[in-house]
Amino acid sequence: METGTVISLILYFAAMLGIGLYAFRSNEETSSGYLLGGRKLSAPVTALSAGASDMSGWMLMGVPGAMYLAGASSLWIAFGLCLGAWLNYLIVAPRLRVFTQVANDAITLPDYFENRFFDSSRSLRIISAVVIIIFFTLYTSSGLAAGGKLFDTSFGLNYTVGLYLTASVVVCYTLFGGFMAVSLTDFVQGVIMFIALVLVPTVVVFELGGIGATMQTLSDINPNLLSLSIDASTGATITLIGTISLMSWGLGYFGQPHIIVRFMAISSIKQLPAARRIGMSWMIVSLFGAAATGLFGLAYVTSTGQTLDDPETIFITLSQLLFHPLIGGFLLAAILAAIMSTISSQLLVTSSSLTRDVYAAFLNKQASEKQQVLIGRLSVVAVAFAAILLASDSNSSILSLVSNAWAGFGAAFGPLILFSLLWKNMSKKAAIGGIVSGALTVLIWIYAPLGADGSSLSAVIYEIIPGFIISSAVIIVLTKLFPEKDPKVAALFSEFADTLQREKQ
Repeated sequence: METGTVISLILYFAAMLGIGLYAFRSNEETSSGYLLGGRKLSAPVTALSAGASDMSGWMLMGVPGAMYLAGASSLWIAFGLCLGAWLNYLIVAPRLRVFTQVANDAITLPDYFENRFFDSSRSLRIISAVVIIIFFTLYTSSGLAAGGKLFDTSFGLNYTVGLYLTASVVVCYTLFGGFMAVSLTDFVQGVIMFIALVLVPTVVVFELGGIGATMQTLSDINPNLLSLSIDASTGATITLIGTISLMSWGLGYFGQPHIIVRFMAISSIKQLPAARRIGMSWMIVSLFGAAATGLFGLAYVTSTGQTLDDPETIFITLSQLLFHPLIGGFLLAAILAAIMSTISSQLLVTSSSLTRDVYAAFLNKQASEKQQVLIGRLSVVAVAFAAILLASDSNSSILSLVSNAWAGFGAAFGPLILFSLLWKNMSKKAAIGGIVSGALTVLIWIYAPLGADGSSLSAVIYEIIPGFIISSAVIIVLTKLFPEKDPKVAALFSEFADTLQREKQ
């Protein structure tokens, strides 16, 4: 490995650990301070930390890999994600920020669900915590798999060693700095990712002689690469169901705890319009930069006679072939930034759930603030090790791991969050039914051999669609059959609506 690359990576690691140390020293030693940053995030930090925690290693590896193989037809995922993120900012962000504070200052989603429906049985807390722990451990494993691939491809290190190196750095700053460290590092990582995803495809185009020459090269390789309606890898036409499946990724935004927790932590809903503009601009440029990297990277690899064993490593390959080692190290740091920003957010949300929704709620109801912070830190380490075990297979597809977890959260929590924020009469039984039906539908769709040839139903349509629809239907039916009778629930919703209106003025 070149000296310049080593220097870039060392500087990156030092910056991340330095931010973690700063956050550790400035954080309040309370559960709210450690797990939600005291609700003090600014608009730029909210926007870029939400974006960076969302767009994990799959954006710099999974999306370019999909474009490399299937061509422009993969852009339907990007279209769906942009639409979903925009609606998330408009509908969920302001309401969730206000309602979580009105609902007894809830700092986790299970907190919010329990307080929103005055669930004395604690069933909502238990069920939602289980869903978070299961799916986030799976989701975190996808980030570690990306880290393992990065170190294996770029540095020649063993894949397993790469897993542990990736985990060790991100655990350090998450462990000590908590939510504020995660958000600040995400902000810096978001800036790095943005620069990298503009720089790489731009340089590739210049190397190939301009955008016209690049497009001609792609057309010569396979005209279907530039078609939105044909999968270039198979030559098959993208059906209406296929297009809906790809765009349905956008449905997942309403139920992603590691993203919407940023909305809970912003200092004021008056900051949200600025956060939305910054966040959507960052997302659109970054996503289409990632797509261009895969597509233009294919043109470069083909025209120069290079070989590429794993399409998901095209960004890494281009960074090594086209740039000075110092800049190449910066670009590799962009991948680490994408990976670590998501892992840290997921570790912290899972830790929050283990701490607040398991330990403090059931195991030690009298736990002090310092005890909760300690349990939170221990939980970060435990979840990281579990995710390492799940990611131990070096052949795991990053995009498939992400898609499974994304669908699980989107179906289990998305409808519940939307209905709970918009429907005054929604009942507790409906909330429980919505979580369970959404999560089970996704799991059955992924793993049950119900297809014609014994395959899973995921081959027919992306599992978030049936999961989201069934969860929504269950919520509506159960609310009609078992309407909410507790007057405190209606009173709380009215207080939320009044507070929201006041804070918008």
